[in-house]
Amino acid sequence: MSWDEIFILIARAQTGDRAAFGELVERFQPAVYAVALARLRDPNEATELAQEVFIHAMQKIGQLRDPHCFVGWLRQITVRMAINRITRKAPVSGAEPEFLQNAPDSEPAPLDEMIRSEDRADIWKGLDRLKPLDRDTLVAFYINGRTLKQMAREFETPVGTIKRRLHVARNRLKSALEKSAARRKKALV
Repeated sequence: MSWDEIFILIARAQTGDRAAFGELVERFQPAVYAVALARLRDPNEATELAQEVFIHAMQKIGQLRDPHCFVGWLRQITVRMAINRITRKAPVSGAEPEFLQNAPDSEPAPLDEMIRSEDRADIWKGLDRLKPLDRDTLVAFYINGRTLKQMAREFETPVGTIKRRLHVARNRLKSALEKSAARRKKALV
């Protein structure tokens, strides 16, 4: 295939001709794969990357200004996507058996779930013992997931005041939970 024919295919592909783009893929797939393999050093990863490169190229080919730059443009896409793949992918290494033995199960055990449920109930009881402003502040931040700025708007107070209220309310909740735990412990004795 001559370069003149390739330039015609590129021009047709830029107008949305998928068959023309398919011919470009057939022509340049080995070169893209070679660049990907040189960067990734894994044949399977290189094959996947080559597919992703052509998908990206198909979507962006309309942005190519000069058909004579197609080969360099395709190579640059391949290199950039290979670098992205390498940097985003954490190195794979095996774990020691001791670590795997101590790894938690994916699902909590019934006892763990029961303890969490009791802890949740204790926290809600502790929240009920607080002043309304302290309770509303803690609920807005920890349960409703509001940001400090959102809370400042809702409570019509500065962010610094919200931070102070959170600090004070956490300490009051901690104190209420400790008193409750001490009462329970006393009742069991």
